Amino acid sequence: MTGRLQACVDGYQAIGRLPSVVAGVLRRGVLVEVAGAGDVPGPDPADVQYRIGSITKTFVAVAVLQCVADGLLALDDPIGAVVPGTGYADATVAGLLGHVSGMQSEPVGPWWERSPGVGLDDLLAANDGTGAVADPGEYFHYSNLGFALLGEAVARLRGQSWWDVTRSRILEPLGMGRTTYLPVGPSAQGFSVGHFAGTLTREPHQDTGAMAPAGQAWSTVQDLAAWGRFLAQGDPRVLDLDVLREAYRPGQRDYGLGFRVVEAHGRRLVGHTGSMPGFLASLFVDPATGDGSVLLTNATTGLVTDAVPARLLGDEPVEPAAPWTPTVRVPDALAGVPGVWFWGNTAFELRWHDERLEVHSLALQNRQDVFEVRGDRVVGVAGYHRGETLHVVRRGDGSVSHLDCATFVYTRTPYDPDVEIPGGHPA
Repeated sequence: MTGRLQACVDGYQAIGRLPSVVAGVLRRGVLVEVAGAGDVPGPDPADVQYRIGSITKTFVAVAVLQCVADGLLALDDPIGAVVPGTGYADATVAGLLGHVSGMQSEPVGPWWERSPGVGLDDLLAANDGTGAVADPGEYFHYSNLGFALLGEAVARLRGQSWWDVTRSRILEPLGMGRTTYLPVGPSAQGFSVGHFAGTLTREPHQDTGAMAPAGQAWSTVQDLAAWGRFLAQGDPRVLDLDVLREAYRPGQRDYGLGFRVVEAHGRRLVGHTGSMPGFLASLFVDPATGDGSVLLTNATTGLVTDAVPARLLGDEPVEPAAPWTPTVRVPDALAGVPGVWFWGNTAFELRWHDERLEVHSLALQNRQDVFEVRGDRVVGVAGYHRGETLHVVRRGDGSVSHLDCATFVYTRTPYDPDVEIPGGHPA
């Protein structure tokens, strides 16, 4: 087993161009194996902190369910009963937990994950309810904004910040001392990897303020293994297993009340994926057996996080992979060459990778989002941006400057210096 896990992690690092990656496997709720690849900070891959993004939402979900169990809240309560200043006052607690409230995916303003966080008053004022993309229950629409409201509800019901509640009522009882709000070394620096040249750009580690319940936390393989054990077995000091199992019942899109549900080798696993600028994360566990997997990496992209458990918990052979090394400098002979080129009308990507120039056809890439023109709007009809408006931002001469959809800014060149970038341009 040891060799297979290491081979999986080596493969992820090489194929995904990940600066570093660490992973672990649980059997019957026990972390039995850990592996790392790339430039892992510190001597122990099980104890290095990475940002875990939306796995933070599972902490918030448990904190909300604790409030329900204590009679402070009901799942069908409107969030406005606890957070009266929100423009989405009629959204129910269950609707927010299950991402079926109909509210927009991201808050109004610059991309919150990469920008300095704002306070609650500013967040509520900017999101007055006019950004709704669907009626409640109409369809699954992932909403980070919704979890900001849930975190604030927990804070108001308990009389302390949502993170203090998380630490005292969840992390401390479970012995998760290496799970923190801000990084505590050894911890990984987050990077985005230059698509064409394979160079590294440091990403900011922002305090996301009022949006923090949606993805702020940092953790380790060791701590997330303890969290996985809790998700499989429950703990009366935190939350009973029967309550957790009800929360795992999938509603729309294989999502329960704050938990994702995936299938792997005929088993149903629960947990969550996570992403923040410079980081990806995956934690899933089989509640029936306690078997599970954890993976953390310090790259913005390069990994399909919800496919990790099927890979790490499988038994199929894994081919060895040579490690990927980030590019420091493209050779002078190829300066200006990496990028998109055309042979007639056919597009190709020329990528500098592992000291070679690779040519990839762009004709067979996977489709991620689909938009339609509806009147004067360009509206998402499939994918993450379903229901959101794609704004085509033009220069004074009518040429396209950039695209903006739900605070995601798309530019012709990476971090275009002529376009305002959420969180600022890399130094």
